[in-house]
Amino acid sequence: MTLHGESASEHSKDASPAANLPRRPVERLLTPVRRFLHVESASGIFLLVCTVTALVLANSPLAGWFSSIWKTKVELSIGTFRLAGDLGHLVINDGLMTIFFFVVGLEIKREIVSGELRELRKALLPVFAALGGMIAPALIYLALQWGEPGQRGWAIPMATDIAFVVGFLALFGPRVPFSLKILLLTLAIVDDLGAVLIIAIVFTSSLAWEALAVAALGFALTYGLNRIGVRRVGVYMLVGMVIWAAMYKSGIHPTMAGVLLGLLTPATAWVGDKTFFSVMSELWERLRGYEPKDDRRYAVLDELQFAARESVSPLHRLELALHPWVAFLIMPLFALANAGVPLEVSGLRDPVALSVAAGLAIGKPVGILLFCWLAVRLGLSKLPHGVSWSLLVGGACLAGIGFTMSLFINGLAFPVAEFPQREAAGKVGTLLGSAISVILGASILLFVLRRRGAKHARG
Repeated sequence: MTLHGESASEHSKDASPAANLPRRPVERLLTPVRRFLHVESASGIFLLVCTVTALVLANSPLAGWFSSIWKTKVELSIGTFRLAGDLGHLVINDGLMTIFFFVVGLEIKREIVSGELRELRKALLPVFAALGGMIAPALIYLALQWGEPGQRGWAIPMATDIAFVVGFLALFGPRVPFSLKILLLTLAIVDDLGAVLIIAIVFTSSLAWEALAVAALGFALTYGLNRIGVRRVGVYMLVGMVIWAAMYKSGIHPTMAGVLLGLLTPATAWVGDKTFFSVMSELWERLRGYEPKDDRRYAVLDELQFAARESVSPLHRLELALHPWVAFLIMPLFALANAGVPLEVSGLRDPVALSVAAGLAIGKPVGILLFCWLAVRLGLSKLPHGVSWSLLVGGACLAGIGFTMSLFINGLAFPVAEFPQREAAGKVGTLLGSAISVILGASILLFVLRRRGAKHARG
């Protein structure tokens, strides 16, 4: 095997013996997490640029033109089946965001199978933190909106946008302990699971049972195809599109199809490491016996390609392939389509906007810290290595950045066709609360890390 044009002999000459040693299991587990955080940190910055762009355009003379883009009518008809809507809602919020939720489902399953949620004691702290970070914001919002028309928006401030959180943590470089990033990542994944359940339970008013039965059959077919070893992505894409259309017609938000399909994705490789190395060795020996133009080489290479592909689990392979597309295309498009809202002083005083902002900026850190303290106090868990309470305060404040999921839930709680003023107020509150959370979290982390650095310098 050659690397970057080098011969095998040249590579082996330069490589150290340690390069051939197997990696420790913990390193194999952390590698996808490190890659995930790297993509999230970069996408968080890009997401911020798209958000600012949407806000600038929505408050400029180009506001009418910019708004009309997302209202472009879209229609799909196949026989008697018909889908109609606009670019912003049907294509982006209902369509492309299904891929976002599919990746969310993959992340949840990865954490349950091989991540922080695999071991109960390690999982308890982020689970407690996520519960506190969902309950406290909802209670604060309800306390301010109880009995008011905006009461139905109680779930808006419950979400954490991990892309923004990791993006801002990346600005502090390696001074932020990796264990804090893992804690916040796991918290956000549990948070996403809570948001998914709320979307499925709260924002489903009526059901079309025939369409739901078609979706159920699609999920059963997907499970069966997994069990018998079908690995063609095209087959699953076709079944997935049928499931999505059935969910869309059933009354359940179609993005739920993405989550469930993500959870159904196999998390183990079909070809184990020992088998792969054995097959690779055998195929290599066969390849050496063929001339370069021998057609039998292609059959061997095809077998080698199959073995290499199936030595990686479908979950890991799909997450690796889709995550950059979600991070750098789907989420930025969602931000452009949903974050553009006219900013007026009167809008900042709207009760819904203030309630959402208070839930994110106050409820999130208070709930996370209170429930973490309870978990540690009760002896159920302990703070990760390198994470102090002061650092956790900064991280908890950053967790108040709601954005993607908050804007998504806002659109479900206040459909723009029915509640245009409250829908706009929910957006303003999400942006205001997220901005306050950034300022508070970044300021606290900067202070704590500087003090820690000065203490190490003196020591």
